[in-house]
Amino acid sequence: MSILSKEQMRGILKEYNVKTAGDINHALKDMFGGLLQEALEAELDTELGYPKNGQKPEPAANRRNGHTKKTVRSEHGEIALCVPRDRTGEFEPAIVKKHQKEVTGIEDQILALYAKGVSVRDIQDHLSRLYGVDVSPTLISNVTSRIMPLIREWQSRPLQKTYAVVFLDAIHYKVKQEGHIVNKAVYMVIGVDLDGCKDVLGMYIGEHETSKFWLTVLNELKNRGVEDILICCVDNLTGFSEAILACFPQTEIQKCVVHQIRNSIRYVSYKDTQKLLAGLKPVYTAPSEEAALAALEEFEVAWGKRYPLVVQSWQRNWAELATFFKYPPEIRKLIYTTNMIESYHRQLRKVTKGKAVFPSDEALLKMLYLVTQDVMLKWTGRIHNWGQILLQLSVFFPDRVNSFLQ
Repeated sequence: MSILSKEQMRGILKEYNVKTAGDINHALKDMFGGLLQEALEAELDTELGYPKNGQKPEPAANRRNGHTKKTVRSEHGEIALCVPRDRTGEFEPAIVKKHQKEVTGIEDQILALYAKGVSVRDIQDHLSRLYGVDVSPTLISNVTSRIMPLIREWQSRPLQKTYAVVFLDAIHYKVKQEGHIVNKAVYMVIGVDLDGCKDVLGMYIGEHETSKFWLTVLNELKNRGVEDILICCVDNLTGFSEAILACFPQTEIQKCVVHQIRNSIRYVSYKDTQKLLAGLKPVYTAPSEEAALAALEEFEVAWGKRYPLVVQSWQRNWAELATFFKYPPEIRKLIYTTNMIESYHRQLRKVTKGKAVFPSDEALLKMLYLVTQDVMLKWTGRIHNWGQILLQLSVFFPDRVNSFLQ
């Protein structure tokens, strides 16, 4: 999955009147030159301690002093730059050094390493060892901050009108805020469209995971063009279903069976856990809802007196736990758990595990965005058996799917 949407790439092709591979190289050269110029400006921002056209600190011993023209060679050809200068002449650019005639994609290196969860210190060591460039932590932060406009654009990009399945779940991180360390929930949305392709539709940072914030997220999806969701897969957060139905009243809700099982064993003594789980298995692996209800009654007889809260939890949530029973095996396998989004979360944690605390919401968002773009590059194919699944969905949701098939 590209950082740029198809519409954006087509806009670039049109803007540069691309007809040949050479035209593409010219466009890349132009865009790379712009990025390099912005990196130099960010570097001087770091040196002076304030952004261009920003408020100068008092007293300001140094300030900007115009630009010097320079030409460098890159893999895309020669690039003309305007290197910013300072009044005292102390500014020594690291991105493109004085007298340097070739560039090696240092900013891309910083972003790539940051996306892999590499610490700022290790990024410094890598660039110093490979290129002989000394960069400060503030410079690395400024360079990565240059992607914030891309993140905002990605967060507000138009979405498709209809999604077959949408998975909603949150992942939690510790973030510094006003001198304190607080737990933050990052609300994640993965959608499977009617072509069978999955995509991360958005990520939103909030204080705690609440149904009220999920309502805000769902309204944001509507504002970006989503008109219909066939099936929503969620955990057992109180009020989640009401939030979904408030925005998408026709959507069917499937609560995650694995989350329900995890919640069940919270009430159970360790010595009874394996036996109780064995008793639950016939419930969620039953061939039909009728058989599942019969198995649930047997479970109540066996365990109801010892663990009434477990039985009551299954009975209370049954309507939305049992949604998957009405569908054929191919759809059941796709929706009965939130495994798709849990797998995505595991890939995020693999990269972020070295970060005990993030310095800000922005730092957290930058890393998750870069990791997400890396993860989505591997999402190249459709959901397994999608052709069959789509035909099955057209039977259950004829008015909402058939227009897509025509």
